[in-house]
Amino acid sequence: MRSFIVICLLALVGITLSNPIETYTDRFDHIDLDEILDNRRLLIPYIKCMLDQGKCSPDGKEIKKNVVEALEHDCHKCTPTQKKGTKKIIRHLINKENDYWIELSHKYDPDRHFVGRYENELTEH
Repeated sequence: MRSFIVICLLALVGITLSNPIETYTDRFDHIDLDEILDNRRLLIPYIKCMLDQGKCSPDGKEIKKNVVEALEHDCHKCTPTQKKGTKKIIRHLINKENDYWIELSHKYDPDRHFVGRYENELTEH
């Protein structure tokens, strides 16, 4: 019995090591989010991209491509930098650009399966 458990554990470790979690590209992780969030002239084009109301930059396209999956799975494939940045962006939208947050929420989570968790955590009182 003990050898069976050891074999199962070794198999699990082998599967885990041979199948690492895929992450989103990190090529945009160096972007200064504070600079964008503090400057509506820079921020609004990203929001318009996400809402299909404007052109998308390469990083905007990448965000847009992955946003639903990231929301649904709590940013499971995000790098640590992306997880921190995602919370920063959502916090900013909820607290400083709430009209846009509502539009984005309706577009990407119309049934409100996921956005409530972010609102509960990131709303400033």
